Amino acid sequence: MLLNLNIIDLAVVKSLDLDLGRGMSVLTGETGAGKSILLTALGLALGDRADSGYVRPESKRAEVNLEFDLSYAPKVKQWLIDHELDDDQQCLIRRIINQDGRSKAYINNRPVTLQFLQELSAQLVEIHGQHAHLTLLNSDEQRRLLDAYAKDHDLVEQVNGCCKEWQFANKELANLIKSSSDQSEREELLRYQIDELQQLDLNNFNYAVLLEEHSKQANLEQILTAGQTQVDILYENDQVSVNQLLNHCLHDLTNLTQFAPELTEVCQLLTEAQIQTEEAAIQLRRFLNSQEVDPQRLDEIETQMGIIQNLSRKHHVSPNELPQLINKLEVELDTLTNSGERIEHLNAETGRLLAQYHQLAAQLTEQRRLAGLRLQVQISEMIKELGMPQGEFVVSLTDVTSDTPKLNGKDKIEFLISANPGLPPKSLAKVASGGELSRISLAIQVTTSNDRTTPTLIFDEVDSGIGGGVAEIVGQKLRSLSHNRQVMCVTHLPQVAAQAHHHLYVEKNNISDITSSNVRLLSNEERVEEIARMLGGVTITANTLAHAQEMLFQTTSNTQLEG
Repeated sequence: MLLNLNIIDLAVVKSLDLDLGRGMSVLTGETGAGKSILLTALGLALGDRADSGYVRPESKRAEVNLEFDLSYAPKVKQWLIDHELDDDQQCLIRRIINQDGRSKAYINNRPVTLQFLQELSAQLVEIHGQHAHLTLLNSDEQRRLLDAYAKDHDLVEQVNGCCKEWQFANKELANLIKSSSDQSEREELLRYQIDELQQLDLNNFNYAVLLEEHSKQANLEQILTAGQTQVDILYENDQVSVNQLLNHCLHDLTNLTQFAPELTEVCQLLTEAQIQTEEAAIQLRRFLNSQEVDPQRLDEIETQMGIIQNLSRKHHVSPNELPQLINKLEVELDTLTNSGERIEHLNAETGRLLAQYHQLAAQLTEQRRLAGLRLQVQISEMIKELGMPQGEFVVSLTDVTSDTPKLNGKDKIEFLISANPGLPPKSLAKVASGGELSRISLAIQVTTSNDRTTPTLIFDEVDSGIGGGVAEIVGQKLRSLSHNRQVMCVTHLPQVAAQAHHHLYVEKNNISDITSSNVRLLSNEERVEEIARMLGGVTITANTLAHAQEMLFQTTSNTQLEG
């Protein structure tokens, strides 16, 4: 359950540290006092989208911290262990919203994504909004509520998984069948393109080497002429070659070594240079002798390069990508060639998935039918208690006749109501008034919540449009929900507030022209005054206070009798 709510610089809340207890807690206060901001803070901490507007003026950031006790939440503890976020029995959630609207989320002081936070939060807190009676008119919401009550989540997942597999296989099958009509033309084109590319000898294809050979062949005459000139300069010119000049230098300096032995090392270097020069000249001559101007080879290279460039432009790829292209075309040709076998396989696979889908969908329909019968009895009983003595609630399941698998099964689920005896049940939107719809919505929320394991339930003014004796029953129903979990309720009804184990009061303050809201736990005496205010408005009389005391005393007495 939620042990503590801590808020810093969020909208109208400067600072708030609120401890929460087991059982039922109500949150009351004047209109505009800031009750909604507490639910906003909870929503942000649980993963709602954030923006800079939540940050209190003149503050750098807003922060919301939640502390949960997981003593009776084994599934949540296991989830934390599985994701390496566990920390004994506690669970700390922290959400920070910066001035620029960016936010950070933490679970047990470890940073997590918003998706992770939302996945965990769904197991910790369930919020029923004040507009739940409006969303109840939506057919998807009605299906969701019935499935939650039926606890058929795993079966719904199996149905949807099978449906998605069938859709994927069926789409591929349709594409293959569509393409098979012009398959022969495509196969012929692919074979032509592959034959055209194979003339490049792609097994030994190296465009960079071909470019290098072309450059050499195109400039070979220049290479031979310049090369022969350098052979003459280095060695073969008897009068002015580099070799002759080195020989003269070596001869003269060798004669001088008898007078200057230090020149011996210089002579050694010149000897090595003479040897290297002779070796270079020999290698250069050998290279020139091996070269031969071959106009035919040059023509062949230029022809091949022209083919390569044309094919590259034709297929919109670079020359180096041509080997990969032929592989791609061969794979496509193989796929087309074997498409008959693939079509046969997909026909069998879609048939198998279709049969599996119908089997699973039939199981889901049966589970929904049985759960719907139980749910309509419970809701009918409760709406009678809530001031609709002739009301009958019906869960209608209609088979949507279609061979095409659909997500969430084959059932059209509709909640119907008959407000008066003898009249056939009709859809909620056509029959129920605003007040009746609120009561039906509340009955569904209370009934379906009673079968779920979420440790903390929050009801945000779900009792709107209800009053009098019905309001007292609503309070009793909410209190009964809290016997094995934590229930928080934002309410304007004194009959509901009187049923709570804990009463929280929201008040607004204006300090230095800046509005702020605060929440405090009321003492027994303060509870009497607050319930009297809710009963009597501006002027609180002795009779109003007495009535408030009586309501609280009656709740205490009933609790003792139940115990």
